[in-house]
Amino acid sequence: MTNSVLLLAARILLAFIFILSGWGKFFAIEGTAGYISSVGLPAATLLAWAAAIFELVAGLALLVGFRTRETAWALAAFTLFAGFVFHFQPSDQMQMISFMKNLAIAGGFLALGQTGAGSLSLDARLGTARPALA
Repeated sequence: MTNSVLLLAARILLAFIFILSGWGKFFAIEGTAGYISSVGLPAATLLAWAAAIFELVAGLALLVGFRTRETAWALAAFTLFAGFVFHFQPSDQMQMISFMKNLAIAGGFLALGQTGAGSLSLDARLGTARPALA
C-alpha cells in the first residue's frame, strides 16, 4: 500500500467520528448544551452550536483533504480540550477510557498534521499540499 492510500484511510477513519458527531449535535443541541453546562462552561447553547459546526466542517475538510494540516492541528486541540474537560475523571473507569481514546485520536491528528494529506486529497489537487515537516 502506498503512503497516500494509508493517509487517505487515516483521514477517513479520523473524520468519520467527527462528521457523525457534528451532524448528530444539530438534532440534539439541547442535550449537548446540557452536557456542556454540566461541567460548568458558560454559554452552553452557543458552545453546543459551535461544536456541532466545527465538528462537521472540520470532519468534512479532513475527509476530502482540504487544508489538512491546519484542520488536523485544530482537531487535535479540540479533542484534547474535550478529553480533559469532559472525560478526565480518574474515579470513573468508563470516562477514563473515553479520555484515553481522545488522547489516541489527538495523536492521530498530530501525525496527520505533521505529514499532510498525501496525494489523494484536495490539497494535492489544488497544489496547496506541502511536504512533511522536518
